[in-house]
Amino acid sequence: MIDKDFCLSSYIAFRYIWKDGVDFAEGLHHENFTPYPAEELISIGTSEDIDRAIQAQIDELYKQYNNLGILLSGGMDSAILASYLKPGSHAYTFKATGTAIFNADVERAAYYCRKYGLQHHLVDISFDDYKEFTPIVMKSKCSPVHSIEPQIYKAATLAKNDGVELLVIGDGADYVFGGMDKLLSKDWKYDDFVKRYISLDPEMVLTNPVYVYQPFEKFKIGEDGIDFLGFMNDLCTNESYSSYMNALNTAGMPYCDPYERMLMRDPLDLSRIRNGESKYLIRGLYAMKYPELPIPEKIPMPRPVDMIFKDWEGPKRPEFRQDIPMDTLTGNQKWQLWCAEQFLNSLD
Repeated sequence: MIDKDFCLSSYIAFRYIWKDGVDFAEGLHHENFTPYPAEELISIGTSEDIDRAIQAQIDELYKQYNNLGILLSGGMDSAILASYLKPGSHAYTFKATGTAIFNADVERAAYYCRKYGLQHHLVDISFDDYKEFTPIVMKSKCSPVHSIEPQIYKAATLAKNDGVELLVIGDGADYVFGGMDKLLSKDWKYDDFVKRYISLDPEMVLTNPVYVYQPFEKFKIGEDGIDFLGFMNDLCTNESYSSYMNALNTAGMPYCDPYERMLMRDPLDLSRIRNGESKYLIRGLYAMKYPELPIPEKIPMPRPVDMIFKDWEGPKRPEFRQDIPMDTLTGNQKWQLWCAEQFLNSLD
């Protein structure tokens, strides 16, 4: 089914097309991540369970591949994964010349590499990289993409050149173990959660917006409540996992996220998360791996979009409103508009 208006509104609101079988144009077909069946997931109740589950998966990978690499930030999730790799393995950390947003990541990742004897590579991200790699990952996805995808694609191509046969990533920990602390911070009202979750309101930026909020309706409770945990386990994970899948597959790089294959045995302890202990089981394992370090504060993987799109005036195509309040938008929101316009240009 071809429905450009739906696809554009879905991308603006959710950063991906959530409905399978609906595409921008003839000859294009987007593909989203397919979750592992629940019966294939590893049940996790303790930090030690996570340790055993990761070790078992890495052991299996080393039976198939000689050279594993890792996308390594300064956070807990990838730092833990780094501890299972053989000395001499390649690790890739993002930086952006002209901005300090990656400085903490670079410093901590360098420490992790020294501790475990990994070869540390810094992947510099610039606007030239966005202009070069965004069309490639968009063509593969058949849609506009998440701002992280060009970065991941660049890192994966560098890893291939270094002889890496498979990249280990740690994206899934946030979704499995309660890392989305802002979204878990309270019991939301339906309208408040919708407003908080969407990336951009299609009505604010598009000339022909359509209603794309059906994924929220599935989890509505009563008049104004929402099962936000159910929603996050559904659409939220699919959006993130699909972004990594597309970028890495486009680069021809096999990958494994050990956390994706895990399942919490018990319900999330929201009181612990709301009192500053997000990903409390991951925190426990990080303390086991790095007892000499304080627990790092959780930050999303940085993207240098605030710097790159600081003075961008906005899209000019007729699909976009010309009264968009650009000065109120974040760098990531401006990126979405820029990316959507680039994709639509490619269809002409």
